[in-house]
Amino acid sequence: MLPVFSIIIPTYNRPGQLADCLAALVQLDYPPDRFEVLVVDDGGAVSPASVVDRFQQRLAIRLIRQANAGPGSARNTGAKNAKGQILAFTDDDCLPQSGWLRTLAMRFLSAPDSVIVGGHVENLLVNNRYAVASQLIVDIGHVYHNNDPERARFFTANNLAIPADRFRELGGFDVTFGTTASEDRDICGRWLHRGYRMISASEAVVGHAHRLTWRSFCWQHFNYGRGAIRLQRARKHQGWKLFSPDPNYYRSLLQAPFSRLPLPQATVLAGLLFLSQAISAIGMMAEWIRKRQEQTPFPIEV
Repeated sequence: MLPVFSIIIPTYNRPGQLADCLAALVQLDYPPDRFEVLVVDDGGAVSPASVVDRFQQRLAIRLIRQANAGPGSARNTGAKNAKGQILAFTDDDCLPQSGWLRTLAMRFLSAPDSVIVGGHVENLLVNNRYAVASQLIVDIGHVYHNNDPERARFFTANNLAIPADRFRELGGFDVTFGTTASEDRDICGRWLHRGYRMISASEAVVGHAHRLTWRSFCWQHFNYGRGAIRLQRARKHQGWKLFSPDPNYYRSLLQAPFSRLPLPQATVLAGLLFLSQAISAIGMMAEWIRKRQEQTPFPIEV
């Protein structure tokens, strides 16, 4: 018997992209009575209700609304309302391929113990240099952390599936990360700390259409830096080993464009990658300063 999935999609002011995502779910090669879709509106100014209504006859779909609290909180809200045995997370700017859910199901059925299964994310905006650069960072990180697919260590939250009971037992995503995009790294760390396993399923593919501009690219990586500091703080609080920079990772990151693209394009992309890491470092410093200011009371003038 195939497992029952709850597909959880946080959304925020992107009705057009959400419609594309839901259209892709209609095409899933999976029995319609074995999965549900939960769209969680994270307090956006543009309601996705009309989009969701268009798919009521083609999907077992529900719309849930909450006050704006970030994607981690929205995913937790979806999980609280989910009926499936397995929670499959993706985002409103993602297009799961038709075999996505069936591939995840086969991995869960063959796993002898509690596992998280994560798939491959593919950039769909090949002409957007900022999207290409951001996805390459994810790709290099995926290879770095998951060199043994049966003993993986990190998946992004837009292509990650986890047993519902274990997710709730774990406490879900840490909502204190807000929009800094490190809650997926945190939940993977907590999962592994409990002795559970993670499996990489590269054939479970989700296309990612995250259109970035120069400004949004900079803001994204600034927040990545902030999230990294918050993650270190969380690990320190839990008494775990802290992350330390690995020169091999950064070397692989900057070399990757030259093995994939002609020299002129590779040079531009490598420049963007270098810049992304510099901006992340600024975000880390800003978060560190912010926290120091919170902990240090201002002097009282007498």
